[in-house]
This record gives sequence, C-alpha cells and structure tokens, in this order.
Amino acid sequence: MKDFTKNASGFVLLSDIVPHIIQEIRYHSTYNFVGDRINGYEEPVALLTAEAARALRAACAELMVKGYRMKVYDAYRPASAVKHFVLWGIEDTDIRMKPYFYPDLEKQELFRKGYIAKQSSHSRGSTVDLTLLDMKTGKDLDMGSPFDLFDERSHPGCKDVTEEQYENRMLLQSAMVRNGFVPLDCEWWHFTLADEPFPDTYFDFPVSISSVKI
Repeated sequence: MKDFTKNASGFVLLSDIVPHIIQEIRYHSTYNFVGDRINGYEEPVALLTAEAARALRAACAELMVKGYRMKVYDAYRPASAVKHFVLWGIEDTDIRMKPYFYPDLEKQELFRKGYIAKQSSHSRGSTVDLTLLDMKTGKDLDMGSPFDLFDERSHPGCKDVTEEQYENRMLLQSAMVRNGFVPLDCEWWHFTLADEPFPDTYFDFPVSISSVKI
C-alpha cells in the first residue's frame, strides 16, 4: 500500500538550489500532450526533494564547465496531475495534440508502452525531466526528438538518430548518472535520483512557491 501525503517539508524550490538552471515547466502551459494546463501546476516553478536538488546542482555545475546549461521541463508532479493524465487517457475523443506528441500511437498505447504512468515517480519528488542548452549558441542541443515525444526515437539508446544527437543524449545521461541519477529506458530526458529519500511516498501538494515557502 502506497502512502500519499500533502506534507512538503522535505522539498525545496529548485531555483534556490540551482539558480542558473532554466525552467520551462510544460505542464503549467497548454503546450503539452494533453493540450491544457495540468491540475496541480499553480505556478511555472520546479520543486524537488532537497536531496535531488543538491545532486542536480552537482550535475549542472559539471555541465556548465563544459559550456552547457540545464533546462528543466518537469520535476515534482502532484498525484492530482497524474490523475488528470489518466482521465485524459480515458477520453477517447480528445486527440488535439496527437500530431505533436504521439503521432504514431493511439492514446491508450501511451499507458501500455510505459510513456505515461498511472502512478508516477515524479510524484515521489526526486525525478526530473530536462535537456541541455549550448551557452555559445543559446540554443537547445539537438537530442533527436523533442521532450514528450512518445515514440521509439525518444528512447535514449535509439539508433535511429544521428551520431551527434546520440552523443548529446549521452552527454546529458553520463553527467546525470555520475551524480546519482538513474535514466529511464524510454525517455532520454527522464532521470530519478537512485537514493531517493521517499521511495514509497507519493505527494499531492500543488506546484507553487507557497508549498515550500511557509
């Protein structure tokens, strides 16, 4: 039996720990696979457990020396947001964003193939979705597929990408792994802290500054 709680005492505002990180919180916007702002995302900020934020700071510092900045798309995700995804998956007629995020799959396949979880590691607070930006050009690195493209091309080890795109994925992955994160086999952008502090607890407080700033 999993625990659910609204207690955010172990969490921090990511920008307090990693001030140079770029944040593009997609689920606070309408540019995501659902096409609406997702329940629970009250502000476009990233929250993480303190342990995950410190580990991410180390990875970020390592990559900045090499000329890259991290950009975060999602971090802690409330259980209410996951419920929003599940209910959207049941609604067969809503496929507004299919051409952009799952062009070759039906909605129901997204759950069966593991692209969307009915209970997400993000809700434990130590999982993050991110990419890299080249500080010389000011542009995101080409990873071979965009964030949240639910397709085999988004698998980290996919060979149907260019050598440069694969190397960019491995640049991100190697830095994250060296700093204590574990990658996901179907999403190049997804990493979970190996020694996460709440491995069996799922949280459901809103994504907002007030959740961690009392």
